[in-house]
Amino acid sequence: MTRNLLLTVLVVAVVASALAVVHARHQHRVLFVELSRLENVRDELDIDFGRLQLEQATWAEANRIDQVARERLGMKFPGDGEIVVVQP
Repeated sequence: MTRNLLLTVLVVAVVASALAVVHARHQHRVLFVELSRLENVRDELDIDFGRLQLEQATWAEANRIDQVARERLGMKFPGDGEIVVVQP
């Protein structure tokens, strides 16, 4: 009788262990798919960030700022007679 009980307990333990392994493998696959998706999103964001840095460098270029100041704001460099030096 004890032998049958021990055998039954061992079979239940093996089945429970097998179910736990199946569940763990399933979770691993789900998390791996999520990791892959997030890595793709990260890569796309890195590409966008690089493009934005390039765009920012273009807009902040000195020639571009000078051009916008002259065309849109009507700014120009002062002539010799327009420069005033303030003494303390």
